[in-house]
Amino acid sequence: MAVSENPTTLPVRQGRNLDDVRRSNLAAVLGAVHVQGRVSRADLARATGLNRSTIGILVAELVERGLVDEVEPSSTRLAGRPSPSVVPREDVVALAVNPEIDAVTIGLVSLSGRVHKRIRYDTAHVPSPDEVVNIVAAVVAGMSGELDRSFRTVGVGLAVPGLVRDGDGVVILGPHLGWKDVPIAAMLSEALSLPVAAANDASTGVMAEYTFGVGRGTQNLIYLNGGASGIGGGVAIDGMLLTGSSGFAGEFGHSLVNSAGVLCHCGAIGCLETEVSQAPLLDTLGLDSTGSEQLESVLLGQFSREGGPEREILDLVHRQLDFLAVALRGVVNMFNPELVLLGGFLGTLYAAAPERLEAGVRTRALVGPRDDVRFARAELGADLLLVGAAQLAFAPILADPASFGAAASPAAER
Repeated sequence: MAVSENPTTLPVRQGRNLDDVRRSNLAAVLGAVHVQGRVSRADLARATGLNRSTIGILVAELVERGLVDEVEPSSTRLAGRPSPSVVPREDVVALAVNPEIDAVTIGLVSLSGRVHKRIRYDTAHVPSPDEVVNIVAAVVAGMSGELDRSFRTVGVGLAVPGLVRDGDGVVILGPHLGWKDVPIAAMLSEALSLPVAAANDASTGVMAEYTFGVGRGTQNLIYLNGGASGIGGGVAIDGMLLTGSSGFAGEFGHSLVNSAGVLCHCGAIGCLETEVSQAPLLDTLGLDSTGSEQLESVLLGQFSREGGPEREILDLVHRQLDFLAVALRGVVNMFNPELVLLGGFLGTLYAAAPERLEAGVRTRALVGPRDDVRFARAELGADLLLVGAAQLAFAPILADPASFGAAASPAAER
């Protein structure tokens, strides 16, 4: 599937008849508004290559369908009367779900990428598929009055730490969750009576950062996410998310980093996620398994204090960063990215000692690829996977806005 399009290169005027062209042009305009958040009609014309009168017709249809609003423009120094700005409707929302080994997080995310509500439901044990469905159904039932009164819910996006088959949302293997061949998308859809799309959590993370975060405008990037369930990732090349033939691409957590390491649950020796994991960080810092949301403040507090962190903590962070650098060496050599993004506890590790990770990669990677790459933390923080999961639910509407709501069909083909 494509990552959200760069609004300067949006495809327009595709199709074999006028209705196909109109639908394609509606998608191009809505895509630009979705990514930029606030955009003038003039900017939409420049982004799509469509003329101003056609943009006006398309925007009017999107307004009628309830997908965008026109609002007073931001202040401008340009002469003349500025045109209204076009913004995504905040009441068009998706439910986003992220099950983990210690919690189920549910969010309400608008078409603009704003998280209106975020609820983390801690679990005493690794939740089963049925328990995840029951938790989500109960939370949604508790929000039903607000949802019915204030929002229009288009569907559900599910970010799962595991191998999720593209198309039907079956979790082929969620090793840390203990799930195998689980039709979680279908189960949740039946419980909520809403369409549900599911994908690997790290893949949703790269979509979110590419669309709304620090990766916006970057055509070639690598994203690695670290969570309680291990390490996954996503790759965007020339603006396209690489999913593989069945949607399983991006399992960076199973890169070999230590040939003398320990046995991984996947059956291999010395995988990245056997050497770089959240649990020992929590243990060393005196946090329990539910302390993942306190990890950043506690760890970075150690590194910012006078005299530096305790030796045990310093050694652990350096050891994990060095193994992460080994994995990223191969990634940089293979994909030649502009940007490597680190999310979850990997972002916290990087923030603790960024120079160590960068030096570790640059001294190992090839001349050329290592000179092109820069490193950054994922910008969206705790909302990252929810925003990415919501993108799954919004994808059908972004591809065909004419399928949403009721509106006349103006002749916006030119």
